[in-house]
Amino acid sequence: MLTLAIRTDKPEAELYFFNGDNKLAELKWTAHRQLAETINRKINELLSLNGLSLENLESDGKIAVYSGPGSFTGLRIGVSVANALGYGLNIPIVAGTGEKWLEQCLSDKTAKDFVPIQIEYGSEPHITEQKK
Repeated sequence: MLTLAIRTDKPEAELYFFNGDNKLAELKWTAHRQLAETINRKINELLSLNGLSLENLESDGKIAVYSGPGSFTGLRIGVSVANALGYGLNIPIVAGTGEKWLEQCLSDKTAKDFVPIQIEYGSEPHITEQKK
């Protein structure tokens, strides 16, 4: 099974492409505040540099995403991209947390259909509190 993996909770974003447990490609970049502007371009770059496309995922693929805890905005962007790709390609999404998130996602064989992933913030989001 082909897997596109996304992690965006830190200033350095990470993308991976796997066939089963074999890593075919990896791309890391300092995205920080440009994450929303760069993530789609970086996904296309990762795939095209390796002779792949999103269509490769449609027949036998899934999306893996780090779902938290971490940066509110980074998680929101990464999970939103994963959900949009899963919906658009009609493929399953699996989520992982903690240091072994990628291993969790790659070993998850239960996901068969698209079901949106929710973010695990680790605490209540404080998006309405005024900054001091």
